[in-house]
Amino acid sequence: MDTPVKQIRIILADKHVNLLGAIRNLLETEAETVLMVADEASLWHALENSTPDIVVVDLSFPFSGGNNAARTLKNKYPSIKVIILSLYDEKTVLDAVMAAKVEGFVLKRRVVIDLIPAIREILQGRKFISQEV
Repeated sequence: MDTPVKQIRIILADKHVNLLGAIRNLLETEAETVLMVADEASLWHALENSTPDIVVVDLSFPFSGGNNAARTLKNKYPSIKVIILSLYDEKTVLDAVMAAKVEGFVLKRRVVIDLIPAIREILQGRKFISQEV
C-alpha cells in the first residue's frame, strides 16, 4: 500500500529561486508541508526547527567550505531521507552522490515526471534514480 504523500513534510533547498517556486507548486498538491530554502543558514534553521520526512536538495546547493550537499546532509542528519536534484547525468556524479547514502537522485529535466514517484518509492524504503542516468 502506498504511503499517502499528502501526510509528509518536505524541505526543498535550491539556490535557484525560480526553480524552487515551480517545484514547490508541484509538491504542495501532494505534501502536507513544503518549506523552501535558498541558502545554507536557512536550511540548517529549517532542519533544526522542523521534522521533515524528506529533504530535496540541489546537488550544487552552496555549503560552506565547498562541501558536497549529499555528504553534508547525511553526515549531520543520517536518519533524514535525501533526494538530490541534478543537472548532471554522468555516472560518476551519480556514483559520488549515492556513495553518500542518499535515497534518491532526480535529474532536474525530469523533476515533473520523477519527483513524486521518487518520494513515494523512498517512503516505501526503496532508492530512486531517474531513468535517464
